Amino acid sequence: MFVLLATKDLNDGTKGFRFNFLGIKGLTRKRKGLSRGLGFQKGKCTTALHLGKRTVYFETKRNRQSVRQLRHFAG
Repeated sequence: MFVLLATKDLNDGTKGFRFNFLGIKGLTRKRKGLSRGLGFQKGKCTTALHLGKRTVYFETKRNRQSVRQLRHFAG
């Protein structure tokens, strides 16, 4: 079965959800007090897109084949 969009709540008590959109996995999180402004931040496993208090993390292509990949993340 092919799923276009799957979401799952975060289990750490924060506002946000994990997603799998056409094979692109990541998560989104809403912060309470700290605004990160607008911009990108690149890490070893994810790329973060900061939109004020909302941050969206996308899994990098290199991470999809490593041990730290986001397996069975949201469907």
